[in-house]
Amino acid sequence: MPYCDSEKSVRIFYRRYGHGSTKVLLIIGLAGTHESWGPQIKGLTGATEANDDEAAEAAETAARTPSGNGSEGGEADEEAQDGIEVCCFDNRGMGRSSVPSNKSDYTTTLMAKDALALLDHIGWKKAHVFGHSMGGMIACKLTTIAPDRISSLALLNVTGGGFECFPRIDRQMLSLAFRFLRARTPEQRSVVDLETHYTKEYLDEQCGSCRRRDILYQEYVKNISSTGMQSSIGFEGQVNACWNHKMTSKELERIQSSGFLISIIHGRHDVIAQVDHARNLAEKLRPVARMVELHGAHLVSHERPDEVNQALRELITASIFKLKPEEWSCWSKGQTGDGSSPTETQSSTSNNNWMTSNVLTAYNFLGKIQLSFLYFLGVFVMAYEHMRGILKIRKPARVATSDS
Repeated sequence: MPYCDSEKSVRIFYRRYGHGSTKVLLIIGLAGTHESWGPQIKGLTGATEANDDEAAEAAETAARTPSGNGSEGGEADEEAQDGIEVCCFDNRGMGRSSVPSNKSDYTTTLMAKDALALLDHIGWKKAHVFGHSMGGMIACKLTTIAPDRISSLALLNVTGGGFECFPRIDRQMLSLAFRFLRARTPEQRSVVDLETHYTKEYLDEQCGSCRRRDILYQEYVKNISSTGMQSSIGFEGQVNACWNHKMTSKELERIQSSGFLISIIHGRHDVIAQVDHARNLAEKLRPVARMVELHGAHLVSHERPDEVNQALRELITASIFKLKPEEWSCWSKGQTGDGSSPTETQSSTSNNNWMTSNVLTAYNFLGKIQLSFLYFLGVFVMAYEHMRGILKIRKPARVATSDS
């Protein structure tokens, strides 16, 4: 089986798909496995089956063989027309990778070092790095650790970590959090995942004789049953990594000046990673960053696979032909990813920055309570339901008078 050894005896399970000189590393998010990249694997490589080790090694050797063409432009044309090979893996704490028992062994920096060890293991000098959600946080850390190994960077449904990990707090989200904490079976977990991953209208669309919700539910139950529910240690560790993730101004400046192009792709209706945080990150990374907003939720890569794959291919092509940041950035084209004007975006960003400054005073406090907020809500609701049950039992029953 394809495994890579990382730091502290952590083993990372990975798979490779497709063949070609263009290399793409896919980093999945919280509680996800490498299989979550299915639509992108097929869309970028056309492959549905993973390469076996011998085929991958042969393709790697062929890719390293000089073509004899000394023209830089010719090499770019050849690379653009060549195929794509992707590598995806299970993060530590999930799937077939190791599950460290200490919470301190889960940080986005350590996970970035896992990704770097994987690049070394498979012999890739450079790669286009695409990360989803927590995977985007890991990808950001990877670019600060080894910017010379990055050909381009795509961040899907990502936030800046810390307090930005808090979802939109409303009645729907509280219900989802409560049910997520109580989920003990693949069936219970699947119901919650569907509501957090997709928009309601997408789930309610008719696909033949049934709704898409019913089809996806069966797929989710099957996938979770085959891989198993994530262990509590792995889940808490990965949540800890998200909560403690932070990109300093110096790190963002390093990414911005590293010479590669960036796409930030986000679903407008994401209830987990709010789109305002992604817009703010894109603003900090301009002009090398391009904001792409799509009609979708947290798993926009599944809900809008064609649009996401097109955006990723555009990023790869622009990188190969060394497009200038000013030509790449959506701001230089007079509009943002959602079609609004630059003035509207800057105004929105200013408001976001103002709101962010006001909550910074509460940041340290939030850092102390971490996920206990959601656990408290779960305990409160369970206690409330328990008291209701007791009151129902103790309530005297009314006995109807007899006519006789």
